Amino acid sequence: MIITRDFYQRDAVTVARSLLGLTLVHETEEGITKGIIVETEAYMGIKDPAAHSYKKSPSGRTNVQYGEGGYAYIYLIYGMYYCMNIVTNRADIPEVVLLRALEPIEGIDLMKKRRGTDKILNLCSGPGKLCSAMGITMDNYGTDLCGSQLYLEESEGCKTDGIVASRRINIDYAGEAKDYLWRFTIKDNKYISVKVK
Repeated sequence: MIITRDFYQRDAVTVARSLLGLTLVHETEEGITKGIIVETEAYMGIKDPAAHSYKKSPSGRTNVQYGEGGYAYIYLIYGMYYCMNIVTNRADIPEVVLLRALEPIEGIDLMKKRRGTDKILNLCSGPGKLCSAMGITMDNYGTDLCGSQLYLEESEGCKTDGIVASRRINIDYAGEAKDYLWRFTIKDNKYISVKVK
């Protein structure tokens, strides 16, 4: 069952926790790839110094964040890696959740081809890696996640007992916000990007 709009129309921290254990699906001409979400980070908009929308008005790449929840916010880092975020909350509240890691469950051969590796633990263990493996690019910017191309669905048999909250990764520039416990992982999952400290 595809996750519906009301799921996303909550604050980013709540959605970030709730995303764990759901399956991200991308249907492309190459094939279908799926992965269980095992690691997320919440970015709380204008009140979060680590967020792209912190103290800013809607413009350029952040425009989609100011719409209603349930759309894809994609951006490029280091000029070479795409990152997928999910827009959350209501319109004009620019909060997002970064997808940091997936546990691959379908289309694994296609993921390996895209990533150029046979190491399954390395396919989706980071935001850039998962976008590469899932075939997610800037073409997916603004995609409606309640549609039929890029979407989330309920997972079968995924255990999310024990969710760990920790500090977000690589945001030392964000002052006290660098210490907010807004990164969420499934406890002891071997597919996360960075070991929880």
